[in-house]
This record gives sequence, C-alpha cells and structure tokens, in this order.
Amino acid sequence: MSRYLIHDPIYDLLIFQAILIVIVLSNTRTMRRALRHPAPARFPRVSVLVPARNEEHNIERCIRSLLAQDYPDFEVLALDDESTDRTRAILEALAGCDPRLKVLDGRPLEAGWLGKNWACAQLAAQAAGDLLYFTDADTFHRPRALRAMVTTMEGERADLVSGFPRQEVLTWGEKLLVPFFSWVMYSFMPLALAYRVKRPALACAIGQMLLIRRAAYYESGGHQAVRSSIPEDLALARRFAARGYRWRMMEVVHLISCRMYRSGREAYAGFAKNLFAVFGFRLVPYLFAWLWLMMLFLKPVYDLGRYALGSAPDVRLAAVLGNIALALALWLFTYRRLGLPLALAALYP
Repeated sequence: MSRYLIHDPIYDLLIFQAILIVIVLSNTRTMRRALRHPAPARFPRVSVLVPARNEEHNIERCIRSLLAQDYPDFEVLALDDESTDRTRAILEALAGCDPRLKVLDGRPLEAGWLGKNWACAQLAAQAAGDLLYFTDADTFHRPRALRAMVTTMEGERADLVSGFPRQEVLTWGEKLLVPFFSWVMYSFMPLALAYRVKRPALACAIGQMLLIRRAAYYESGGHQAVRSSIPEDLALARRFAARGYRWRMMEVVHLISCRMYRSGREAYAGFAKNLFAVFGFRLVPYLFAWLWLMMLFLKPVYDLGRYALGSAPDVRLAAVLGNIALALALWLFTYRRLGLPLALAALYP
C-alpha cells in the first residue's frame, strides 16, 4: 500500500495524453468526413431561430449574415426576449428591409423554465420549416454555412447536427478562459466511439449551432423536455440519443464564428454558471476532473523546474519532457482545428 501511495504518476500522465491525442486525431477525421457528401436532390425548408436578449452589440451582424445565406428556402425568426436595449429596434429595421425575417415578441418567463430554453421553445412553435436551426445572437455565418450543414445532415442521415464554431477572443480574459472549454470538449469526446456504442451520456452538441429535424424535435419533447437544464444543448443531444435518433458533429470553424463573451469577467460568470451543471451537479466527479487536469498539465512543468534547480535529481527527465511535448502537440493541434490563436496554446499550464 505504501508503495502505491508514493507512486510517481508521470508515466500514467504520459499514457493519458497519448490517448487524448488519439481522440483528437480521430475526432478531426470523423468531423471532416461528415462534410464529404454531395448536395441533396432537394434542400428542405429551414427555419433559422435566434433568441435575443439585450444583444444590441451583436444582433445586426448576426441577422445580416443569416439573411445572406446561399440557400434556396429558409426563413429567419428572431425573438426579442424582453430586451431593455436597442435589440428590438435593430430587428425591426432589418425586418423592414427583408420579408424573410420575422420578429417575435417573447412572452414572460413561465415557472420551471430557464430563459434561453423558454425563448427557443417559443421560436420552434412559430417555425414553418422542416428543419429547425437554433443559433445564438452572437454568431456570424459565412454565406454557405446553411447549405453545408443541411448537406451534412442529409448525407449522414442525421436527426441532429452540431459542431464547433470558431470562438472569437479579443481580451486577455477571453483568451485564457474561452479556448479551454472548447479544447476540453474536442479532446475528451471520442466521437467515433460515441457513434458506435450509442450511449446517451456520450452524446454532445453545441448550442451555438444546432440543426434538428422538426419531427424528431417534437417527438423527443423539444425544449419543453429540457426546460430546466442549464446546458440545454447537451440535454437535447442526450435525449435524442436515448430515443435512438442519429446525431452527428461536423467541422464548422470555417463557416461559423462566435464571440460568446466580451470580457474575462463575462466569460468567468458564464462558465461558472454552466460548468458544474455539465457534471450533473455531482461534486466528486467535478472535483476529480479539475484535480486530474491540474496534475496532468502542472506536474510535468513543476518537475522540470525542480530538476533545473537541482532540488530533485531523481526526476524522470525523459518522461517529464515527453509529457510537456505531448501537451504542446495536443494543445497546438486542437487550437489549430478550432481556429484559435496558436500562440495561446503555449499558455496551457
């Protein structure tokens, strides 16, 4: 027992990082493959659904990019969720120039609902499309984004399609916080395995880009069924998986970008609200995950520092350097795939 307690985990960390690299490479291949489908014979009608609450800094850029889509048959529904800024005025001005945009009045929040889920449910109820595309007001879409997403959905015979938008990070607080959470999902989510074993716990989705078949949405209960879930995107994906619906992830960093937060303080508040909920509010796995990540990326750097100072001559230098090299490779490759500034990867500890 005593030998186990003093065991140096440096080789365990090395093996774990090698596994993460395999997952990342596999995910990249899997999501790329989802893009390699010919255009369908018929493009179904899409309802693009945008909940907006106090989004005066983002809403015009978002809506203009959606109205500029190179897609034959779509409508855009934007719901003003009781905004107190200029969001409604901006939406009405845009709607006056393009009849494909409809502006909806958000109803007061009902008991038992969270705000975004309530807004999305109202949008879905007014949609006329065969496909429902939920996106956020702080996103920007390239003109071929909608065409590419529908092509992937039809080619993969999927009922739900999502992906990783490129995260725009400008302030240092955003640069240090936002990329980390994209990296976690990309590195710890083995898509190839999840598609095969079809366990709901392995299903995932990103709420900034969520394309769903209308029939599957209502059969699964839609946002009504996840009305009190904080990570509603994950809850929807897991509910779909539990009912046997097919979900797929695709690369969209070249098609969609998003600035989730406008400062480090906003980013901290947003992730603090959502992260514990991802673990189902279970304290033990939540703490274990953080402790393991701290050991994974701080211990090798710490050991290298001790070795350089001559205070730990017994450090397994080759394993320590191997860990640091693998960590840099993992972060650099993942940041490149996610369209994030590569220089930030060097700050991973």
